[in-house]
Amino acid sequence: MIERYSRKQIKSIWEDYNKYNIWLDIEIAAAEAMEKLKIIPKGVVKKVKSKARINVKRILQIEDRVKHDIIAFLTSITEKAGKEARYLHKGMTSSDVLDTCFNLQLKQSGEILLKDINQLLVSIKYQAKKHKYTLCIGRSHGIHAEPITFGLKMLSFYQEFLRNKKRLEDSIKEISTCAISGAVGTFANIDPRVEKYVAKKLKLNVEPISTQVIPRDRHAQFFSTLGIIASSIERLATEVRHLQRTEVLEVEEFFGKKQKGSSAMPHKRNPILSENLTGLSRLIRSSVVPALENVALWHERDISHSAVERNIGPDATIALDFALARLNFVVKNLNIYPKNMQKNLNITNGIFFSQRILLELTSVGFTREESYKIVQSNAMKSWKENSSFLKNIVSDKKITSKIPVNKLKKLFDFSYHTKRINIIFNRSLKKN
Repeated sequence: MIERYSRKQIKSIWEDYNKYNIWLDIEIAAAEAMEKLKIIPKGVVKKVKSKARINVKRILQIEDRVKHDIIAFLTSITEKAGKEARYLHKGMTSSDVLDTCFNLQLKQSGEILLKDINQLLVSIKYQAKKHKYTLCIGRSHGIHAEPITFGLKMLSFYQEFLRNKKRLEDSIKEISTCAISGAVGTFANIDPRVEKYVAKKLKLNVEPISTQVIPRDRHAQFFSTLGIIASSIERLATEVRHLQRTEVLEVEEFFGKKQKGSSAMPHKRNPILSENLTGLSRLIRSSVVPALENVALWHERDISHSAVERNIGPDATIALDFALARLNFVVKNLNIYPKNMQKNLNITNGIFFSQRILLELTSVGFTREESYKIVQSNAMKSWKENSSFLKNIVSDKKITSKIPVNKLKKLFDFSYHTKRINIIFNRSLKKN
């Protein structure tokens, strides 16, 4: 990712220096196991560890000549560590190092993303509880439906990101495997106990069976999870964008005193952060299909997945880390306007009470079809004439012949729509 959308901690995981350090950790751990098993001479690890140094520039120089990254790395280490380095990589193949390293980088990145989600959950939960009973209009198809509360809106996002947290935890577990099984994964040239030792050392699980590469369905799950999280980010960001529209203005992104909204129009206060999140979500999701296509490799291995993963590994995780942090800022600092919510509730003259009138009519003897026709006729009159739905209802003799006016007036009660909000909150937050 470009610097604009990169945060230091997760970016450092994907830098060459860290990658080569992980490679060295894998090689050293494998050598330690081989020493314990008396496969290589005792003391090799101590000598190599004392002399080996990571020189990124030198590794890249050698790779430019030999066209093989692992060979270039081992050659560079040998230049510093001397003849003892010949015992490194014994019985191993490149994928043992590359795949184990890649999985470890994904695990490390995933753990940062989990922290990001936890911070976001705190912010969403705060807004949900604060605005538990802040009335606003619910919308379906973008059209006013029935009243809900802003807290309930936020609670739905809270639950969604709880599910995302669980998905990510599962995907981290799925990706946290280590393979040190040698060419085509048969352990012909390396003892399986070496793999077990390396896995424990790196806090990974042993890959039960690797063909020469770790199976890519694991990676497909990981990147699919990132894509789902990105979609959740976009759903929340899209809600903010819609609610910030001038004619709605129920919420608004924080706008700093010195912030400028437009180079041409000084009055503008644009939802630029939420729009940016929408774009980043598209970028993150673009890694999902290539990750799925990486599952089908030729026979025991090929490298058609390699270039894909070198790009989507850092890009998707770094972009998602940035997006989650930005979304947390948006939610935490959101300007919320209950008065505008009330104003928007009133602009349709109460027609959102139509279902309650419908149900009441069916309870006093009207058929559902007849009830619907009566209520819809009065609602459409309110739409066209911009008139009070209540006045139209109490003026309809078909209705008042069955239901007293005083009772009809009581049906226009906002608390009717919030009477079970507490139940929803209790069952959504009981374990959190």
